[in-house]
Amino acid sequence: MTRRQREQERVRGIFARRALMLGAGQIGLLGFLGWRLYGLQVEEGERYATLAEENRLSARLLAPPRGRVLDREGRVVAGNRLNWRALLIAEQTADVGATLETFTKIVPLTENERARIEREVRRRRRFVPVIVREFLAWEEMARIELNAPDLPGISIELGTTRTYPEGEHLAHVVGYVAPPSERDIDGDPLLELPGIRVGRAGIERHHDRVLRGRAGAVQLEVNAVGRVIRELDRREGSQGDDVQISIDAELQKTVRNRIEEGTSVVLMDARNGEVLAMATQPSFDPNVFNSGVSAAQWRQWTATRNTPLINKPTNGLYAPGSTFKMVMMLAALEARVVTPGERVNCPGHMDLGDFRFHCWHRPGHGGLEMRQALKYSCDVYFYEMAKRVGIDRIAAMSRRMGLGVPLDIELPGTRAGLVPDRAWRQAQGKPWALGDTVVHGIGQGFYQLTPLALATMTARIATGRAIQPHLTRSVAGRPVRGSRPEDWPSLGIPEANLRLVRDAMWSVVNEPGGTAAIAKLPASLGGIQLSGKTGTTQVRRVTREQRERGFNVNTLPREWRPHALFVAYAPHDNPVFAVSVVVEHGTSGGAAAAPIARDVLVEAFQRLRPGSVPASRVAQSGRT
Repeated sequence: MTRRQREQERVRGIFARRALMLGAGQIGLLGFLGWRLYGLQVEEGERYATLAEENRLSARLLAPPRGRVLDREGRVVAGNRLNWRALLIAEQTADVGATLETFTKIVPLTENERARIEREVRRRRRFVPVIVREFLAWEEMARIELNAPDLPGISIELGTTRTYPEGEHLAHVVGYVAPPSERDIDGDPLLELPGIRVGRAGIERHHDRVLRGRAGAVQLEVNAVGRVIRELDRREGSQGDDVQISIDAELQKTVRNRIEEGTSVVLMDARNGEVLAMATQPSFDPNVFNSGVSAAQWRQWTATRNTPLINKPTNGLYAPGSTFKMVMMLAALEARVVTPGERVNCPGHMDLGDFRFHCWHRPGHGGLEMRQALKYSCDVYFYEMAKRVGIDRIAAMSRRMGLGVPLDIELPGTRAGLVPDRAWRQAQGKPWALGDTVVHGIGQGFYQLTPLALATMTARIATGRAIQPHLTRSVAGRPVRGSRPEDWPSLGIPEANLRLVRDAMWSVVNEPGGTAAIAKLPASLGGIQLSGKTGTTQVRRVTREQRERGFNVNTLPREWRPHALFVAYAPHDNPVFAVSVVVEHGTSGGAAAAPIARDVLVEAFQRLRPGSVPASRVAQSGRT
């Protein structure tokens, strides 16, 4: 073999070895690819098919419509209206800030709105939509859709928003809703949905879970950048249950239009405790909370002395004044420290040690028995009763009448008020003096009671039952317990004692010399008579020097004048309505509060027509 042939043989050998190695490598690579393909398509095919489907499909929860709140006649006082809104899903955009910057050029956003959106994006999981703008106009929606390719993560959705047709008239009762806080969410996916609201006050808060409903779901087909192609499936959620309340919206508006700032009115059905009207001035528009309360609006609400955000019928605290004297009568009768016919002399004052306690009628009333003492509202008579009964027994009767105790009404934050006793004073490290007892006999001193508590007291006097005020008539069409008089137990107070107190309240309005003759109902109501009691409570102490100079309260600045109160029920012989009125700095219960109560009762009889409702009997006690 020649040298040339040997060289050719050597080259062929090298080529063959390299071809063999390359072939082996190709076979190995193909084998590896085949093994991986087998694993991907056979062993893990289902998993990757699912992932691919998830890339193509997007499932989202749908916020359910909130249940409605209806008044006693079925009128909507809290409902829903349609709301087009722009949403942002953070995981569908690489740069949230850039997306918002582009959106702002199309639909302007304020700095506060930008800050809110960015805060919610940080707080929530990236797949949870965040509301960018609500209440979009058609022109705004068109601009957003036209620029959709430049707005990754932005979509438009139709939702609902809360609306309150009666506005400020029922704000304190119905309450309002607001976006949930981090504490509210606590892992609940429903509360992370855009547009979801939770109750923050009133009925909205008390019945929040009932009103929320259950979420629905929608399945969407999306492209590679997350843009929605089409809707594949939709399962609507369940709307929250409707809640019907006892308030009559038209009556409520009439009452609010009748009163001025600083006035509170509570009207109850004395038979079962349903609250028919609960009005105060001033108030606020709960619709403002839907789009967020501005800093300027909040400053305006909180800066005013009249505190429009506070529901004064349930949270305003006042001394009851002479409206408390009926409780004093019942306590004295139960303690057997006086008989109804025993006369107590009123010279215009009572001296106790170095202190002199005055009657409102400076010349004095002379000798009075119990019925006359309430009719003329004689302070000296009730000073004497308080001395005989003692503060602890007075407090015990007060609490039986619904004063100074929690009232089971569906308004979160309702204040129980204060009925003092010896233990309460001792807990403060101070002794209870006999002089303290004396002033508490006429409803002055440390008492702090709400207009709601005074209306409850009046209903209990009128019926003899342990009535509890309440607002809910039905939930999801099912009546709640408490609508029948028989649902409330007897107070266990002898009927003779209650009858005496009711008769004395009747004389206050219907007999000559009573302190509330102005409250007498008109003859147009067919002879219906009301029974009531006036009250006036000092907000500043009147000194002896002022009395001797002939003190005239009308010369004081308004904020120093006494509060005016009046409580009443009607009809006298078959109680249906109980009412309490408090006029801050109204000076005189008879002049300022009693006419309001009269007008409210006239409107209630004309509008609600209780004659068409089966009459209930006043509770009869087994005691005599």
